[in-house]
Amino acid sequence: MDSKIKWGIIGPGNIAKKFASDLLLVEDAEISAVASRRREKAENFAKEFNVEHVFDSYEALFASKTVDIVYIATPHNFHKDLSIQAMRHGLAVLCEKPAGINQGEVQEMIQVAQENQVFFMEGLWSRFNPSIQKVKQLVDEGSIGELGYLHADFAFYGLDRDADSRVLNPNLASGSLLDIGIYPIFLAYLLMGKPNEIHAVSNFHPNGTEVQTSMIFQYPKSQAVLYSGISSNSKMEAEISGSEGTLFLKPRWHEASAYTIDKKGVQETVELPIQGIGFVYEIEHVHHCLRKQLLESPLWSHQHSMDLVKLMDTIRQKAGIKFPFEA
Repeated sequence: MDSKIKWGIIGPGNIAKKFASDLLLVEDAEISAVASRRREKAENFAKEFNVEHVFDSYEALFASKTVDIVYIATPHNFHKDLSIQAMRHGLAVLCEKPAGINQGEVQEMIQVAQENQVFFMEGLWSRFNPSIQKVKQLVDEGSIGELGYLHADFAFYGLDRDADSRVLNPNLASGSLLDIGIYPIFLAYLLMGKPNEIHAVSNFHPNGTEVQTSMIFQYPKSQAVLYSGISSNSKMEAEISGSEGTLFLKPRWHEASAYTIDKKGVQETVELPIQGIGFVYEIEHVHHCLRKQLLESPLWSHQHSMDLVKLMDTIRQKAGIKFPFEA
């Protein structure tokens, strides 16, 4: 592989712009190509980020031999097909979370990655956040004793969005759960593992979009209380409490720049400022994997993605969350 790893951007929307701004901070990264179904959108992105190759079809970029890896940042319902197309062209793929709508889709993506012997990872950037990594280390070391309780939420006001937006259009896998509920679910899974039992209830928009979901993960000796919503805001703090102390990730916890540990009433806050927006750590990890010729991440493996989507499938089944395009 050349001294710089060449990236292709699939779907140059707001998330892709944030990701690209952090790619510019990574010394051995180059944004080589961009593709959109609307050429004007791709050209505007190329001008903003000084991208050499511009395509008005995703297939053209995949076949162009201009990139080593693609970042897929389209609405959720396109993730599976575009990831599979890219991998069948021999390209590595970082697919923005959620990797797929359901476990069947994620399983198919992993199978294609294995068949084509290419790197594939779900883009769950919070896994690589320095504060979250440190909190996991402290929990694993037993610094706050035996875990008893975790609370995490994520919400924003999204009901004022356009009816055709990815937030509100059921045909684009709309709603809070897949978009932002994935973060609290991920944190509980990362720190506490898979629950024995899940309770979940949702409220819905008149068009069928899920607008808020509350979840309880039941473990043998502990519980996680989780929430996501697009009908109001929430505090967006994470609290992880054990028999000997409590850890806090302050708002907005999924992109934390510090953590606080409270033991016997004594609090210590450790600042871990993030670079750029926070995608830098995920990008650097992907580069490490590519240079080591790994086919999956040791920190966020194919199995981790499967476990996560199975949890979301269970929540959807319990809460009655369905999309029109699903059988």
